[in-house]
Amino acid sequence: MHALRNTTHGGPRLLQMQQIPIPSRGPGEVLVEVHAAGVAYPDVLQSRGEYQLKVPLPFTVGCEFSGIIADADPDSGFVAGDRVLGVAGSGAFAEYVVTPADRVLPLPDSVDFIQGAAMPINVLSAEFALGERGNLRAGETVLIHGAAGGLGVALTQQAKLLGASVIAVVSTPEKAELSRSIGADDVISPFDFLTEVRRITDGRGVDMVLDPVGGERFTDSLRALTTRGRLLVLGFTGGSIPTVRVNRLLLTNTTIVGVAWEGLMPSTSVSLQDQWARLAPDVARGALAPVIGEVVPFTQAPEAIAALDERRALGKTVLRVSGDGWAATS
Repeated sequence: MHALRNTTHGGPRLLQMQQIPIPSRGPGEVLVEVHAAGVAYPDVLQSRGEYQLKVPLPFTVGCEFSGIIADADPDSGFVAGDRVLGVAGSGAFAEYVVTPADRVLPLPDSVDFIQGAAMPINVLSAEFALGERGNLRAGETVLIHGAAGGLGVALTQQAKLLGASVIAVVSTPEKAELSRSIGADDVISPFDFLTEVRRITDGRGVDMVLDPVGGERFTDSLRALTTRGRLLVLGFTGGSIPTVRVNRLLLTNTTIVGVAWEGLMPSTSVSLQDQWARLAPDVARGALAPVIGEVVPFTQAPEAIAALDERRALGKTVLRVSGDGWAATS
């Protein structure tokens, strides 16, 4: 089969398409024929060997996918031919992937493989952040950094479904248009966003900041919170990890909350099945739908990952794996 391999830790553009054997599954695992794969920030980190889940070189990159069950244990809940979406610690950018059965979810008939591949990490991470970690309540106001990215879209859609007001922070007019189209109440620039937040909220501040960017924005994100507000840390796509003066937390009763959705970890206390049971009705009726910025051939995967790394991607990028001009070979 064809697979996108990391052989050097040299970054996205040094990833190589290679032919390797179809993997064999073990007990408790499923083998999935991949039809589409979502491009996510962990793929950027995997390309450089910087991801928290370390995999020895060489290895196949990729964390989220959709496709069809090729083989599964009888007690897994899946049979060959089932349409699924899911996550893997690595290995999803290939014609076949092996992953634990509890990391695979049924794909509704109303959702195609491209849409399905765009969902697992972002939709489930957003549900975990807003619900379990953030305890978002109806009527609250949320500030979302990177709101036009795949995760930002999922956060915006779910925050609106929970009855919150959303202030989206985006860097271009095209991204602003996208955020408005999915329901953001206000859309502002990252430049001097604190002033805009204070204007929009009449000086009160927001109840929650969702920050996958980090870097220089972090201090002003804390300042944007109202008393008893929460800042949720979802990542550091800005490239630097900020520090915090904890006296501000004391003086304003604010909270910083780490959000690391555990679905990609070797062991996890998060039940993907329970999360999907809560989300699937909204997914099936189209209320939760990824914004697909681009669908690219599998052969262009390195450039697609590089575009995400360089913050050029709009919405979610998906790789079309099945039917990309070759037949699966062992």
